[in-house]
Parts: sequence; C-alpha cells; structure tokens
Amino acid sequence: MRAETNLRYTGLQTAIATHLENTIKGMEMSAVNVFNAVEKNLDSPDAVIAALQSEAPLNPNVLGYFAAFEPYYFKSEGHWFEPYVHHIGNDPYQTSLVGSDTHDYINSPWYVSAKKTKQTFWSDPYYYYDGTDISGHYITFVKPIYDKKGQLVCVCGADVTFDWLDKELERINESCRQAPQVNKYMMGRNLDFYSVVMNKEGVCILHPSEKYVPLDDVHVLDDVKNGQTGMTQMKIEGEPCTLYYGPIESLEWSVFLAIPTFDVQKPFLYVGAALALLAAIAILMAYVICRRLRLQA
Repeated sequence: MRAETNLRYTGLQTAIATHLENTIKGMEMSAVNVFNAVEKNLDSPDAVIAALQSEAPLNPNVLGYFAAFEPYYFKSEGHWFEPYVHHIGNDPYQTSLVGSDTHDYINSPWYVSAKKTKQTFWSDPYYYYDGTDISGHYITFVKPIYDKKGQLVCVCGADVTFDWLDKELERINESCRQAPQVNKYMMGRNLDFYSVVMNKEGVCILHPSEKYVPLDDVHVLDDVKNGQTGMTQMKIEGEPCTLYYGPIESLEWSVFLAIPTFDVQKPFLYVGAALALLAAIAILMAYVICRRLRLQA
C-alpha cells in the first residue's frame, strides 16, 4: 500500500511537471518563430516593427514581443530602440517604443545575461512598472540576435504573465485530477491536492489563490536547488500535508504536489479499521467456540 501510494502521487507530480514544461516549450517555439522573423528583417526600424506585428498575433497567450537593440544600431533611433508589440486581454495589439532613460534595458539583468551567455533562456520572475496597462509580473523568454559578423544586434524577448501561468497550472491540475489512470483504485481518497511551483531559491512563484508552501526545510531546499525529487511532510496553514516534488529542468523550477496527509493515509486507516473488525470477529468466534467446547466437556 505504501508503494502504491508513493507511485500514485509521484506519478501525478511528474505528470503535472511534464504538462507544465510542455506548455512552456510550446511558448518557446512560438517565440522563436517571432525572433527568426526579426532576424530576417534587420534592414530598417520599420522592417523590424513590421516583423513583430505580423508574427505576434500567432500566439495570443504571449502578452508581448520585443526587440531591444544595441545602442545606435539604427543611428536614426539613437541610444534606445526597443519596439514592443503587445496586447491586454482580447484587445487589439499595440506597438510601443519602450526604451528610454527610465527604462534603460541595456542594464537590465535579462539583457546583460543574454550578452554574456549568448543563449536562449527564461528570465527570473520580475515586476515591471511604467505606469501603463502593461505593468505587471512577468517571466520572459530571451534570445540574443547576431549579425553575419557575429556581432550582437539585439536581444529579443517574449513576455508571459504570471496570471496566465497561474491559470494554466490550475487547468493542468484539474486535467490530471480527472485522468482515468489517476482515478483507478481510489481506496477512499478524495484527491484533494494542489500544486505550486518554486524557483531554485525555494520561493513560491506559482500557486492557487491563497495557497502557498512556506518552505524552510534545509534538506528540501538543497534538493530544489540541485533539481532533485523527493517527499516531505509539513504543516500548511495548520494542516498536516504530504508533499511530493520534482524539477522542471528547462526552467530550474520545481513542482510541489501538496496533499492533506489525512487523504493520503485514508487507505491505511480503512484497512486498519477492517483488520481491527476482523480481529474482533475472530476473537468473538474463538470465545464462542471455546465456551461451547467447555460446556460440552
């Protein structure tokens, strides 16, 4: 029963992590198509903007795409040139030039990292504020673009909001909860679980409304930092819970599956109660038989 329990919840945690990773990879593929269009249209600022505008609507789940250019790459545009094609909800796409002395993207962590690593990556979660409707919590998929001489031209990015990621995680949870293979042999369980996502520092970044995991166990924190899988028990808002966790390799994140310990242990409680009942019946039968034998003697 313990093996079945661990296998069920480990498999459920892995399924949620895999679905979320596949969702992220789909966003990457969409973003790369946009970035490739920018790379093929570096002749003029207008060509860059047109490329962003033509490709951005292909994936409405991405809030916006941008191309942040090296200073004076287009001399007519000056020190900052960062066209940003974006939308809010179902509104039409808008194009803004967001580079300025107040948004000096050249010193932004994602820009500096792109120049240093020369690779695609997902940024750390951050909050962007400029007083407009595009202010909010984001994670950005970043790719540096180079010219034929190998010189950095610009850093492209695709912004995904944490509001959308939270909803996607909730959708994945519900899909996995309804999966036929998960609902076999429930053994009294309610599958009353939820999942949260933590970064490698153990900070909870994705979670259902008012649900989070205050992680302070140093051993679990080490596992999260090193991308290890495991199980732990802790109290969440006063309720004993069992947590199964494992990594999303491409993001250096970990997915935690949190289940009330009472729900996890229901099969053990029911079987224990059944065994106790059987034992009581056996004792009663033994008493009756022995009493009858004694009377006959």
